[in-house]
Amino acid sequence: MSFVPKTAAYSGKINTVTLGTGDKAIVIGGQNVLPFYTFDGAIEHAPKIGVEISDTACEWTEPGLKAFYAGCTTMADFAKKAETMPGADFIALNFASADPNGANRSVADCVADAKAVAEAVSMPIVVMGCKNLEKDGELFSKIAEALQGKNILVMSAKNEDYKTVGASVALAYGQKVGAETADDINLAKQLNIMMKQLNIPAESIVMNIGTAAVGYGYEYVASTLDRVRLAALQQSDADLQMPIIAPVSTDTWTVKESSASEEDEPTWGNQEERGVGMEVATAAANLTGGADAVILRHPASVATIKKFITELV
Repeated sequence: MSFVPKTAAYSGKINTVTLGTGDKAIVIGGQNVLPFYTFDGAIEHAPKIGVEISDTACEWTEPGLKAFYAGCTTMADFAKKAETMPGADFIALNFASADPNGANRSVADCVADAKAVAEAVSMPIVVMGCKNLEKDGELFSKIAEALQGKNILVMSAKNEDYKTVGASVALAYGQKVGAETADDINLAKQLNIMMKQLNIPAESIVMNIGTAAVGYGYEYVASTLDRVRLAALQQSDADLQMPIIAPVSTDTWTVKESSASEEDEPTWGNQEERGVGMEVATAAANLTGGADAVILRHPASVATIKKFITELV
């Protein structure tokens, strides 16, 4: 008697969200099976990979990054080069230097960079802020206005500022908006509900439920991803059916395993290889947990995760 495997059918389905325009537009979400469970059903849209371009990218010291971006001096230069990276699906602009407690770069300068990138590339654009609520509120609004019609994703609306960010990004300028919470299914659901109460369509919301480098409390991330995805699929919870994006690079390249020099930690091996390892391990964990998109930095990481996705779908 032949073996007939049992399949699990789910009543719920993850929303689809389109980013970008034209031939390079991408769709994230759409699954009605658990991550990479192709034996239960087809994966409608494979997870996507974004490449982080920071406004501090000229300060990156890793040899592989410096070699890949050789000759690049502006964010537009870096973005044009990132667009050629094998495995890349979108560009993620990180305006870290806008932080008032850091370089305090002006909103006008950041907007000018965003416009230059939008003119230079055809891939979808995701915008990341400096994690200062007041500065990000102004920055997100101005960039959403300047890139109107580009169908970008702006991260991140939080519990403290979702009204201003959501209203300006999604309602006023028709962009997609990221809902950011910290490893808690109840907070994620509550924020999605509040954003929908602003009349932001569910199809314009992407969740960032929190991530961390593996080994740094990642078990909280894993359990939250599992609970969110199961609630969306098994319980058909419409308030948790938004696709998930995980900004992996900003967490993994700042931990000691990635940043400690070989002089300081001679037994740990090559510093750049350590960083790539942290980035790959964290991205793979997020994807197998339910992330529909990850943001990475290093070309070696992008190539490895692209192969990982391709072989599993």
